[in-house]
Amino acid sequence: MTQSETVEVSDSIRIRRYFCKTCMMHNASIVDAWNHLPEGGCIRKTHFFHGRYENLYVNRDALPGLEYILDQALHFAVEILCRPRDSLKIGFWLNVMREGEITSRHSHDDDDELLSGVYYIQVPEAFGVFRCFNRDEIVSITPNAGTFLFFDPGIEHEVTRHCAKQPRISLGMNIGPA
Repeated sequence: MTQSETVEVSDSIRIRRYFCKTCMMHNASIVDAWNHLPEGGCIRKTHFFHGRYENLYVNRDALPGLEYILDQALHFAVEILCRPRDSLKIGFWLNVMREGEITSRHSHDDDDELLSGVYYIQVPEAFGVFRCFNRDEIVSITPNAGTFLFFDPGIEHEVTRHCAKQPRISLGMNIGPA
């Protein structure tokens, strides 16, 4: 079952939120595989800010269930962008926040992105909140496991300080032309 809603943030910011129950069924196996990924299991790490790499890249087959979630993300992107599936491609990375960490304010409009998104895999209590910005306006969105957020790549956003002992794990993604 999938539930969808558009979150009106302001006149110029719209965020689409989807809850995907079938995706959520894969979260535990993704977390388990991540916790058992051998040293060097990441293909690469980028965006070193505040003492950590914000983007962790892994092979699609390294985390069981990841392929299903990416497939669902493309399904939602087709709906949002009104484009054929074979005209789109998806890039992705993991964001693992440990206690005390933040994700810096940024946007994703560096290349040919048409849509950006995040899928929440593990969200413990005392998590960091997704915040987006429009001029002087700041809007906070509470993350929940099993939820996708999709937004325009030009929207500046950040994640506030994560205060839980258990890591917050999310899947960042950009969707662009194939």
